[in-house]
Amino acid sequence: MQAFLVSAGVVALGEIGDKTQLLALVLAARFKKPLPIIAGILTATVVNHALAGMLGNVVRTVLAPEVLRWVIALSFFAVAAWALKPDTLAGDEAAPMSRWGVFGVTTVAFFLAEIGDKTQVATMVLAAQFDSVVAVVLGTTVGMLVADIPVVLIGQSASARIPLKAIRIAAAVLFAALGVYALFGPSLPGR
Repeated sequence: MQAFLVSAGVVALGEIGDKTQLLALVLAARFKKPLPIIAGILTATVVNHALAGMLGNVVRTVLAPEVLRWVIALSFFAVAAWALKPDTLAGDEAAPMSRWGVFGVTTVAFFLAEIGDKTQVATMVLAAQFDSVVAVVLGTTVGMLVADIPVVLIGQSASARIPLKAIRIAAAVLFAALGVYALFGPSLPGR
């Protein structure tokens, strides 16, 4: 349960103002079809985070516990610094409509946008830290949906009122705290 809750909270906070959240806003404004957009976000996130979780689990089994502790801590510190940098989308337009429809466009766009993103990196690090990959992937997926579904449903009207800088700072503090915990907390579960 701890792996799920930590993963959900970290990703929900880290996703605020992230490029994939901005992508959700662009897709919602362009297509005005929230259900296929939400389904696309869910599909892309499950696949992307499952791959990241499996990679994190491999790292967990390959590295010695003390090396893993340092890798996890340093990764959290790097993600904390990364969280302070505001994200932007490369272009101002959503992906063009294709024969795949809104669901397909959303799924592909989200999957590609998540590659190398801080929430994907966080998923990999969390999977290396906790011994339940399933709980981590479910948690990070729920965290992604908690942050992105309101953006899809409410759209631009609420985006101007969200204190993105304060949320980025809070996310950075949370990631840094997880790094400190990884260094000085109890030994890693399952080791």
